[in-house]
Amino acid sequence: MLKFKPLILCTFLLIINFFSAQKKSLDHSVYDAWESVGSRLISNDGKWLGYYVDAQEGDGNLYLYSTINKTQQKFPRASKLFLTSDSKFAIFTVKPFYKDIKAVKDKKLKKDKLAKDSLYLVNLSNNKIEKIANIKSYKAPFKGGSFVAYLLENLKEKSTDSPKDDDKDDAKDDDDKNAKPSELVVINLTTGQKQSFQNVVKYQFSENGKQLAFVTQKPEEKKDPKDKEKDKPKDKSKPKKYALQSVNLVNLENFAVNKLLEEEGDFAQLTFDKSATQFALTGTTSAENDLVKDYNLYYFSKNKKAVLNQKSPKMPKDWVISENQAPNFSKNGKQLYFGVTPKPIAKDTALIANDHAILDVWSYKDDYLKTIQLKNLNKDLKKSYDAVLQTEKPETFTALSRPEMDSIAIINEGNELFSLGISNNASRAESQWTGAEKKNYYIVNNLTGEATEFLKNLNGRIYPSPLGKFMVYFNREDGNWYAYNVDKKSTTQLNKGLAVKFTDEEFDMPDYPNSYGLEGFTDKDFSVIIKDRYDFWEFYLDGKTAPKNITNGFGRKNKISFDTYQLDKDIRSFNRNAEMYLFAFNEDNKQSGIFKTKIATAKNPEQLQLGDFYGYRNLVKAKNAEVYSYTKETYQEAPNVYVSDNFKTENKISNINAQQNQYNWGTTELISWTTPKGYQSKGILYKPEDFDPNKKYPMIVYFYEKLSDGLNRYIAPSPTPSRLNIPFFVSNGYLVFTPDISYEDGHPGKSAVEFINSGVESLKKNSWVNGDKIGIQGQSWGGYQVSYLITQNNMYAAAWAGAPVVNMTSAYGGIRWSTGMNRQFQYEKSQSRIGKTLWEAPELYLENSPLFHLDKVTTPVVIMSNDKDGAVPWYQGIEMFTALRRLDKKVWLLNYNNDDHNLTKRQNKKDIQIREQQFFDYYLKDAKAPVWMTRGIPSTLKGKDWGFELTDEKP
Repeated sequence: MLKFKPLILCTFLLIINFFSAQKKSLDHSVYDAWESVGSRLISNDGKWLGYYVDAQEGDGNLYLYSTINKTQQKFPRASKLFLTSDSKFAIFTVKPFYKDIKAVKDKKLKKDKLAKDSLYLVNLSNNKIEKIANIKSYKAPFKGGSFVAYLLENLKEKSTDSPKDDDKDDAKDDDDKNAKPSELVVINLTTGQKQSFQNVVKYQFSENGKQLAFVTQKPEEKKDPKDKEKDKPKDKSKPKKYALQSVNLVNLENFAVNKLLEEEGDFAQLTFDKSATQFALTGTTSAENDLVKDYNLYYFSKNKKAVLNQKSPKMPKDWVISENQAPNFSKNGKQLYFGVTPKPIAKDTALIANDHAILDVWSYKDDYLKTIQLKNLNKDLKKSYDAVLQTEKPETFTALSRPEMDSIAIINEGNELFSLGISNNASRAESQWTGAEKKNYYIVNNLTGEATEFLKNLNGRIYPSPLGKFMVYFNREDGNWYAYNVDKKSTTQLNKGLAVKFTDEEFDMPDYPNSYGLEGFTDKDFSVIIKDRYDFWEFYLDGKTAPKNITNGFGRKNKISFDTYQLDKDIRSFNRNAEMYLFAFNEDNKQSGIFKTKIATAKNPEQLQLGDFYGYRNLVKAKNAEVYSYTKETYQEAPNVYVSDNFKTENKISNINAQQNQYNWGTTELISWTTPKGYQSKGILYKPEDFDPNKKYPMIVYFYEKLSDGLNRYIAPSPTPSRLNIPFFVSNGYLVFTPDISYEDGHPGKSAVEFINSGVESLKKNSWVNGDKIGIQGQSWGGYQVSYLITQNNMYAAAWAGAPVVNMTSAYGGIRWSTGMNRQFQYEKSQSRIGKTLWEAPELYLENSPLFHLDKVTTPVVIMSNDKDGAVPWYQGIEMFTALRRLDKKVWLLNYNNDDHNLTKRQNKKDIQIREQQFFDYYLKDAKAPVWMTRGIPSTLKGKDWGFELTDEKP
């Protein structure tokens, strides 16, 4: 063993500390350039991997990596990568520079002022690249051939649209009802054959690449400046016809065009079956200015065609074809599913708005609160009900779902006899305080529409088997798994007689615990794979064979929990004799990795990788090769992309955030302690990279519920939505502690005190923790706990509460505006954990409401409470502020105008980082205070002065 002499060892440590001390602390200028790895795509043959590296703000890059040559090429500003099914070509778009897109948005210019996207076609065998400018959109078939089709921007048309959000996918531009006719170009990438079609507004490939459908539209006639008749005001009472459109199919073997339909109308939702021998779409030939249009469903095959509409046999009275549900063929092509809906009621355009009241009438008989109704109004106006036609006899159809049976789950893996009907009508009102909807389930005959109820009032989840032979479901109220045999109409409890629990063993809310989940079914509906806390179990659906633990109890013995990967989206069930790859996580030491097993063998799973990493969950595989890609990370190392063919050797192919080496970073340490009541808990302690045990450090405590599983997780220094920016504070000389919390029903506040304060006290025993300079920070539920903690004692020198609830009595009846839900369920059944109604236990609501104890506060506190908060009523922050202000406590409130519960606007995220640092630096590091803390910012200076200037004044 190599030994160091004392003098040499001291010199060595001094050198390390010297270089560490040379590193800079993170500042607020670093955020935009910090990178992250985006999505990855492997070619079917495993020879190519494409992945994105994105900057927080700015231009990202696409990398194409050759797994054979171990080389890669960078393409700046690329997006929408597609690798053809034959693995011969890469297709992607390149968008304009971020600075140009931002300038157009900032100046509110029209989008035609911006350069257009370009299309890149890369031949992967010789790296030949073809670049095509001015692309509006492109598409390629998923499973057949090397074809691409693209719409060119119509540069002759002046844009009147507002600039488009560059974060949104432009792939559906061609389906825009207001799309201008453009040139469509189709290329056979293998042969180079190219064909153009003019005046195209919509297009779609068949999945197998054998057919292409497109819709053309006759361009509007140009106005003659001398024709004054055309400048006269239009008579809106007269029908305005749509432009002439035609629907066409292209045979991609020879580019022959077959015109299926041509009428004055609007046609959309182009849909092929798997074999591309059948085709469907929806459309209307009503007048363009009709307030209510009649829609048709069009069906075409080689020997048949049909048009269905409101006059068709079996159409319910006053119902119509829905324009809001795209038709969808079953996997075997024998059925076509589509939507029908009650005929919309036309708005009376003759009404004068100022002559009529505008109001909402709330009624105790409403199934949903009016706020939920209004939140879902647009969705409800577009609601469709499922219907199906048998393609052998497409002239008629069967309506499946209807208002009293809310929705249909289609068994689309080969079963053509029935669908699964679902209704939540009876439990809608009570879901406001239970937080869950009990549902009734039906077997719906696809030929007759007859519905047979087989399961009533289920609080849980149901999973149809791929072939539809069984309905497997979990009942939350008794914690058991069941299988319903569709043919025999019989139900079997799957986990009967097993001692192991299949419900969340650590569940600490006053409600029924959830299951650990169903992983999937085996081939031919033979069995189902269900999880307990650690291991997988195989339950045989014949009901005759005893279940077996297919991971052989290895997970529970070693405190490792497993999850399966879906490595091929085309495979809907597990082959019992094939290798199954498993994500693994050790709950004791927080290691993660990959194992493999076989369902049929039921042996200990084989370890492939396991270590002090966070990651592996996002494993992807080449469809036709043993080539895998994953990301893994530690707190010290950013998540990077790895490629392997056996998991024993691996290639790291990305190296993001090399600039991190310039900065004082940090380390993580798993901390354990015992609470006053004897509970065991864990937490993470983050220390600066240049940590010196001979110094005293201020500490910030950040918490939510349980965070220790993130021990090895990389956290980028980014402007957060209002959570603590952990790497920033660690880099700037703070300790950060994130304790886990468990809760006692009825006493969430005292539970926070039990776990958080005891964890802090255990760390204060270390000489390097400055016990007088400890701050706390939390957001949402964490913000509530911050508000409660500062009413209990004066152990914290500063506090920051984001979106807190401080008055449970007023919040109890409030609304979560993002969903329209009443908040009662949250207190009775969910996170707030009171477990009783306000009338059953008012004392618990008072005990747990910081508002009634704010007179005891001595800790300076900042509140963030935003006026567009969709989760917590923002007046909760106002109640806290006005109370503390009245009590002459040091308190500030930040309201980021028109922003949400968690900040969404990047400029606001950047702003709060500066204020949070200034606040904690003042109270925990004795730094100068900023103007916004000492004098405030009067409304007359709003938008002119942000108050960041430091001053010698005291708050």
